[in-house]
Order: sequence, then structure tokens, then C-alpha cells
Amino acid sequence: MSYLKPLTTVVVDDSLTTRALIAAALKRDPRIKVVGTAGTPFEARDLIVRLNPDVLTLDFEMPSMNGLQFLEKIMRLRPMPVVMVSGRLSSHQGLVEQALRMGAAEWYSKMALGSGEEPFVGLGDAIVRAAATKNKPLASEGGSLAASVVAATKTGTVVGIGASTGGVEALTDVLEHFPQDCPATVIVQHMPKQFSESFARRLDRVVKPDVRLAEEGDVLKPGIVYVAPGGERHLRIRGGARTGEYVCQLVTAPPVNGHRPSVDELFYSLAATVGKNAVGVILTGMECDGAQGLLAMRHAGACTIGQDRASSVIYGMPRAAFELGAVDTQLPLSAIGPAILNLCERRSLETYP
Repeated sequence: MSYLKPLTTVVVDDSLTTRALIAAALKRDPRIKVVGTAGTPFEARDLIVRLNPDVLTLDFEMPSMNGLQFLEKIMRLRPMPVVMVSGRLSSHQGLVEQALRMGAAEWYSKMALGSGEEPFVGLGDAIVRAAATKNKPLASEGGSLAASVVAATKTGTVVGIGASTGGVEALTDVLEHFPQDCPATVIVQHMPKQFSESFARRLDRVVKPDVRLAEEGDVLKPGIVYVAPGGERHLRIRGGARTGEYVCQLVTAPPVNGHRPSVDELFYSLAATVGKNAVGVILTGMECDGAQGLLAMRHAGACTIGQDRASSVIYGMPRAAFELGAVDTQLPLSAIGPAILNLCERRSLETYP
């Protein structure tokens, strides 16, 4: 991405030395203009109001209010692209995930001072990526995960997830990140009929949202995860009688890609019914079920995520989707849950100039 004028940036860090080093590093980048620095959240608040910067870099550890607390206030009151900058990020994955869930666009680990390397190399790139998340159309060809902003409806965002071999544990990992009031979520996991009910019960015990087997006519609601019953019918999502309402439909039909329920059947229905208000996720599994349906979702404007090779038990389904061009972003399993939540929270950006 190119810019006609530099990105205005405010640097927030409690260390005067660190602020000076960051400002000096960014001064060498023609894409960026540091318009202010702040040592406390209160100073930063005043600069944001007065200067309206394109991007904010934010330290985690500050006096009176830490970076996560300030980030929460920013995203609630004045959403904007934020790059979290801290020496702790590289060793505290939980902070990264929490910052992403709260709406941070990027994170950057401070380099050890005195290491002989130029400090804050690459921070400019992180700022440019963060700036690209502001008001970017959801169907962008750029494929930036954080740039996707999902439009609000009565139901909100609908998350569709498909998995097969290795999916039981992968789904548990993803859903463990979900809060009790998570986006409405529908799942197709390849498994025989006799196991799907016990699988749903197990998930319901270990995660915060309500997990249940999908039934004909179920209206999708936030806080509920719907698991497709195994063996006999496909799960599709159709539009309800009222605008913004989506309903489960269990369809008796031949297997697709050798599977019933089929991930493709779910994803095709999400593409047709939910469109850009959907997030599609394909996890570990053999062969190619879900790839074509995920491509249809992406073409409909939905954001799509694929599990990466290293964290997949079987890289068949994610690989087929990735090679087809159906995946916006590949992520390790540990990052997928936070990324889904980050996307859904960014719906609020559409209500701000």
C-alpha cells in the first residue's frame, strides 16, 4: 500500500528514552510522521483528541492505567488502529491474545537495547499494516485479517467452522477463547452420529458459551455454538422471516465429498445467506471438504481463516482451501480464537468516521 502523505502517529510509552528511540526510528521512515509522544494515558488521550492521529503505538506498562486498560477505553470510545509495543509480548502470549481480542491491529516486541542491532526495526511496517485496517472494505483483495470489518445485523456476525481429523481438540482450543456472549457459531465436525451428541456435551462442559446439537428451525443467537448432528443430514443456514435472523436447516441429501454433514454445504449456505456478516474457518482434516464453500464465502465478502500447516494434525482441508485461494489468512491454532473475536469486535468501527 502506498500513501500520498505520511501516516500521523502518536507514540505512547512511560519511558522518555524509549519514546525518543521510537520517534528517532520512525523519523527515518518517510511513510510515517510522529506528531506527538505521551508518557501517560491521560497525555495520550489529550493528544488523540487534539491531533486525531492515523495510528497509535501503545506500551503495555504505564503508570496509573496499563496499556490494556487504555486500549479498552480507546476501542469503546474512539476506535482507531493501535500497535501494541512491549518487551513482554514475545514471552507472554496471553497478553498478545488479549490485546487482539480487545481490538489491537498489530503488536511489536521491543528489541533488547544494547544488542548491537538498530532498535525498533520493523515498527514502521507494523504501523503501515495497522493503518490499513481503518475503514478498509471487507472484500478487499489484500487479505489483511485485521482489516475486515463485519457489518452489524440483529444477529451480529455468524462464525462457521469446519473440521475433520484432529478437529475435536482443535475446536476445543478455538472455543476456549470464546466468551459467554460469543458470536453465533455453527460447526461441522466430521464424525459418526453416535459421537456428535457426546462431543457437543463435552464442549459444553469445558467452554463458556452454550454448546448444543443443531436442531431444525433453531434461530442463531449470540452466546450459542451449534454443532451439526453427525451421519444423516447436512446443516445449512437459511434466512429467517425477519431481517437479520438466521435459522438452522437440517437437510436429507447424499453425502458431499464423502461426508454428511459436509463442511462445503454449511459454507455455501453461509455465503448465500449471511454473506459479508460471516467469518469462515477451516481447521485440520483430510482431503478437501470445505475448500469450495470457503471460497464462496470469501467471494461473498466474508473473512476466511485457515489453520496453518505446523499446527494441523492433518493439513489436507486447510491446504486445499489455501491453494484454491479461499483463505484470507493462515494462522496457528492458538491464534485463531482471538482472531475470530477480533474480527467480530471490529464491527463497531463502521459507526465511527
